[in-house]
Amino acid sequence: MNDWSAEVDQHFTRVLSSFADVPIVQAMRYATTGGKRLRAFLVRESARVCGVDVARSIAPACAIEALHAYSLVHDDLPCMDDDDLRRGQPTIHVKWDDATAVLCGDALQTLAFELVSEPSCHEDPLVRSTLALTLARASGAGGMVYGQALDIEAESAASPLTIEQITELQNGKTGALITWSATAGAVLAKADTNALKTYGDALGLAFQIADDILDVTSDAETLGKAAQKDAEAGKATFVSLLGLDGAKSRAEMLVESACDALSIYGSDADHLRDVARFVIERRS
Repeated sequence: MNDWSAEVDQHFTRVLSSFADVPIVQAMRYATTGGKRLRAFLVRESARVCGVDVARSIAPACAIEALHAYSLVHDDLPCMDDDDLRRGQPTIHVKWDDATAVLCGDALQTLAFELVSEPSCHEDPLVRSTLALTLARASGAGGMVYGQALDIEAESAASPLTIEQITELQNGKTGALITWSATAGAVLAKADTNALKTYGDALGLAFQIADDILDVTSDAETLGKAAQKDAEAGKATFVSLLGLDGAKSRAEMLVESACDALSIYGSDADHLRDVARFVIERRS
């Protein structure tokens, strides 16, 4: 993951160097620096298990990281989660201002679609259009944005969400982009996406449960962002509804399901299995 993260960093440097060195682009560089690059690594590994040269997965890998970064920049704004810290550093609106954060997020979102639409991403225009279409669906009103809207509504709801409602919310807010990442390699290979979709769906939910667990068991210094925010806001989470042990058990079952879905790839998918285990064992 560290090696691939360096490749992603280098590609972002090349791409962003084509823009003027103005505050918005400086903020884009800042927002796309750091992080685990989990989504980018899923693109790489899904491509590899489908027989695609991993070097050819760099464009969609950077695209999903750009789109994820945009979502974080906007999510941190005062009108959303109002966070001052991200990846251990001041958030964009704190380091610059609200307007720069909004425009930075807008630019990162459009950059994501530019990256998967350029001929250098794939020689087949149908593959490029499929990547763009599925990314739009995963990130828009039927995916991530829908989940974010449900999350905001939950803050003022008369009663806490049920486990089914939280699952629906998180499948959109967190899971949709993770599933896209896990299936992108199959799209590049023009292969069936079903097994990788099953893997991605389970992994995305396990990732969010792990986040809920870390929110109550870790601290801001370790996480690089505010901790205990859900409890302070009185929000229902997997931990508040299932208990800490129940949430851990649910995450472990989801990881097992994710790994089982990869059986058709044999040992070639061991890195994807390792990623699934890493998701619930991470400390930040």
